Amino acid sequence: MDYPLNREWALAILSGVALAAACGIRAFLPLLALSIAAKLHWLALKPELAWIGQDPALWSFAIATVIEVMGDKLPTVDHALDAVGTVLRPAAAALAAYALFVDLPTPWSQIFAIVLGGAALGLHLGKAGLRIGSTGTTGGLGNPILSILEDLFSVGMIIVGFFLPVLLIVAIVIFFVIRARRSGSRAELPSDPSR
Repeated sequence: MDYPLNREWALAILSGVALAAACGIRAFLPLLALSIAAKLHWLALKPELAWIGQDPALWSFAIATVIEVMGDKLPTVDHALDAVGTVLRPAAAALAAYALFVDLPTPWSQIFAIVLGGAALGLHLGKAGLRIGSTGTTGGLGNPILSILEDLFSVGMIIVGFFLPVLLIVAIVIFFVIRARRSGSRAELPSDPSR
């Protein structure tokens, strides 16, 4: 059966990409944000994943987030978390993305979730490689700074994922305002009388 790609699908996929990217860096922070958003009814989840917005999941994600974020600032612990994250982060990315694909039919929602899980694995491996390089060159002293930057990246991707429709509308409005101003300023330029 042929399904045309519609606007809701496109936004869900783009939001899934942003959350999967966040999961490639921090497994539990995006899931915690997703859980809070679902609990507050800010977004809908696939019905079979409604448990993500319930209290037991929210508290579990909150505790896991604190452990992951704080542990990632400690030398040696950060490498252990990266080793575990090789399996955990792609799974978290696939879960987070799949939860957002409310309107995507089977098998597209599953296919996109698996692809985004694979992309998160690639991002995770790049991050882990960077962290190993930092340990080698700074003796681990640079790792907490990298960890804070990774936290900020993950939070940024979560914000993009949740507010993508608004961000796209703002970007489109800004584009057209700038274009209109440029067109208006060209029209106001005096013509050269020597021509």
